[in-house]
Formats: sequence, structure tokens, C-alpha cells
Amino acid sequence: MARTLIRASHIIACQDGGHRHLKDGVVVVEDDKILHVGRDFDGTVDQTIDAAGKVVTPGFINTHAHLSESPLDKSFVEDRGPRQFYLSGLFEFLSARDGAITEEARRACIAYSMPELLRTGTTTIMEIGRHGDVVAEHAARCGIRAYIGQGYRSGRWYTNNGRTVDYEWTEDDGVGAMDAAIDFIERVDGREGGRIKGFLTPMQIDTCSEALLRRSAEASKAMGVPLALHVSQSVPEFHEMTRRHGCTPIEWLQRIDFLSERCILGHCIIPGESSWANYQADDIGILADTGANVAHAVWVFARRGIAMESFARYQARGVNMTIATDTCPQSMIEAMRWTSVVSKIVDRRTQVATAADVFNAATLNGARALGRDDLGRIAPGAKADLLIWGGESLFMTPLRDPIRNIVFSATAEDLETSIIDGRVVMQDQVVPGYDPVELGRAVQKGAEAMWAGMKSRDWAGRDIEQLSPSSFPAFKG
Repeated sequence: MARTLIRASHIIACQDGGHRHLKDGVVVVEDDKILHVGRDFDGTVDQTIDAAGKVVTPGFINTHAHLSESPLDKSFVEDRGPRQFYLSGLFEFLSARDGAITEEARRACIAYSMPELLRTGTTTIMEIGRHGDVVAEHAARCGIRAYIGQGYRSGRWYTNNGRTVDYEWTEDDGVGAMDAAIDFIERVDGREGGRIKGFLTPMQIDTCSEALLRRSAEASKAMGVPLALHVSQSVPEFHEMTRRHGCTPIEWLQRIDFLSERCILGHCIIPGESSWANYQADDIGILADTGANVAHAVWVFARRGIAMESFARYQARGVNMTIATDTCPQSMIEAMRWTSVVSKIVDRRTQVATAADVFNAATLNGARALGRDDLGRIAPGAKADLLIWGGESLFMTPLRDPIRNIVFSATAEDLETSIIDGRVVMQDQVVPGYDPVELGRAVQKGAEAMWAGMKSRDWAGRDIEQLSPSSFPAFKG
């Protein structure tokens, strides 16, 4: 087994269960694991990486993503959110978008997403979609650690008037799609030396029956795989679930024995006690008491004026808060930054949702949600998933506290190297085999086809300029 020694000016090492700032130290990698962390190393090594003036951190665990569509959110969903649906874009914009995306465009988005994720700090991704084989193919190709879930549901939401949300249910209650998702896990789980794994993901709480969710929870436990679900992500969803069951979505999940430490719930942003719902509940307490994890993707909501109330509040109650991107940009740097800043604004307090808090959420908390004590940390025995940051760039100097600099100031250009399972998968912002220009052109082509197809998918027959008017009118002449 080859040994690599990384000598760095700053290392965020794990000690006594938490991150510690080690100055002028070394990390020794043997094969796919970390062998040693400390001031120095007396043993023999095969190669040395000189990271003088640089920062070494654990890689980020991104707990909620939709790789086959998120790049296509650009230039479309921003600045839009119908008041009829409490600013949520789920029931009009995403319905029109999803129906118009071609298979070619989805494949282009998955390929495009790989370097985007690696260049912005993700080393472990949880992908929710229906193109798992394509994701697995690219994960094997680029070296990212991937948990892949094939989504399934009992029905779908839609609107045919722009005023109300309706539901259309499948005859088999989604059982066939769930069986296919289980077959997918059994087929891919453990590939690439364990770097590719599967999980179960019924899609949204309001599109899944009680029977389907109970079956999912039982299968998750029996198979020993994570269980993901979109829940409390919009006010219309909250109202629909209280209408059906006379309780909050999270209360109902507790009632049907769905919640556990295996659950990774996106997004839990509209609990009963929030001002958006005003339902006098203790949903946050239920999450904490059941051990359920939250995948918080701040930007998908903040861009429409919706904020979790608040990240710090969930954290203080004991909920295991993790960080995710969900939409574009698929940047964990931006996700940590906006999580911190938005929570401070909502709470009107500076010393909450600190850089340390969101960095923990992106590393140690994500690992805990996956049941992995070998991820999200730089410690002997942990997987060698590492990031090397430039410490002398325009945005990283002056450097005293690396974590504050990364969370509040760094850009993607400051992340120089990504290592996963001891293998360099990105160096000098280059992901081998992925040409950003070529990938961008393929996504552009897919986006143009999607924009052209929206009119036939929208309930009112609106074209892209009616659904999402451009920021400025076209130049005449």
C-alpha cells in the first residue's frame, strides 16, 4: 500500500470527537485511509505533497441533490415564486420544467454536475432522481463518493388552474417503482470498492401513501440503508397534510413510525411552529427526539424569500443538521455561507450558525446522518477524503482562522485539490475527463430544448418569457 504524506500549514484534524486546528502538521494517507495526523511522522512514505501556506480539510458531505435537473434551474426559476403557492415554485415552475426536460438534457446535467460538485468541495453526494445508472457511471468515472437513490411515489402533484394543487394517483401505489429502487440498490451498492452505495427515497410526503412510507421504513431498516424524504418543504404541502390527517407532516411521520436515525429529511423548513404555518406544534422537538436528520438546502428557498426559522434553533434543540445544495449552484461553499448568514438574519443574532456550526454540519453531521464514522473527519482510520485549499489567494488572505475564511470568503477557485479514497480526483481545479466548455454547451442545448417545450407542459400554455420574463427587454434595432 502506497503512503502519501501531506505537509500543510493548516490542517482541520479531528480529535476527541470534534474538529481541531492543527498548525504546521502532517496527514499521512495509506491506500484509501488516513494513517496518521500530527506534528510530524517518523515512518517511511512513498511521496510527499508540499502544502505549505495551504489548508487541508475533510471533504464535504452533500446530503440532498438532484443532479439530472439542477443545472437547468439557472436563468429560469430565480426571481419567481407565485404568491398563490406561498412563493413555492414546485407546483407551476418545476412541473412545467420537469415535463419539458429531455433525456439527453438530463444526461448532460449529470455529467456537468460532477466537476461542479468536485470543484466546490463535495466529496460525498446523495443523489435523488431516476437516472441512477448514469450517476453511478459518472461516479465511477470521476471518483466521487456517491449515495444514489431512485425516487418513487404513490402519485404526483399538479395544478390545472394556477390556484390549487391537485393530486393524481397511480394504480399500484408506487410499489412497482419502489421494487425497482430496491433492485437498483442491490445491483450497485458496494461498487468501486464501496464508494458507490444506495438508499431508499420515497419522493415527497404529500405524494406518498401511508402504506408506501411504512413499507419504505421497514425496507430501510432491513437493508441497513439510509431513508430520504422531502417533507415540510412548502406551505401548500403543510396545509394538504393537516387537511388529510389533522396534524403536521412531521407529527404524522412520527405517528406512522417513519422517523428514525436512518432518516435524512429534506427540508423541514415549514414546521408547525414556524411563522409560515403558525400551527402551535413541536415538530423540531420530534425531529430531535426521534434522531431524524435534516438536509438543509438554504438557497433553493432563500432565493424566493423563504427562510428556515432557524438553523440555529434546530441545532440548539438537538436536531442533527446537515448541509445540501439541492439546486444550482451545486456549491457546498455557498451552501455553508448562506446557511450561516440567513440564520443570523432570521435570529437577529451574530453569534449563532457560526462558521464552525455550518462546517460541522457539512462534515461530521453529514457523516452521522449516513451512519459513517469514517467520513467527514481527518483522523486515523477515516477515509482519505480531503480538500486542499490555497491559503495565499486574494480571498483567503489574511489567514488566521481557516474555517471562517472558507465559509465567509472563499471561492471555488481557492479549492485547489480534492482527494477521495486517497486518490486525487481534482487538481488545480481540473477534473480529468470533464471539459467544462463541452459540458456547458451540452447543458445549454438541453436548456434551450426545455425552454421551447415548456409551453406545451404549462397548465396555461405559457412560454418561457411568460413564465419567467427576462431581467431586461430585448434590444431593438
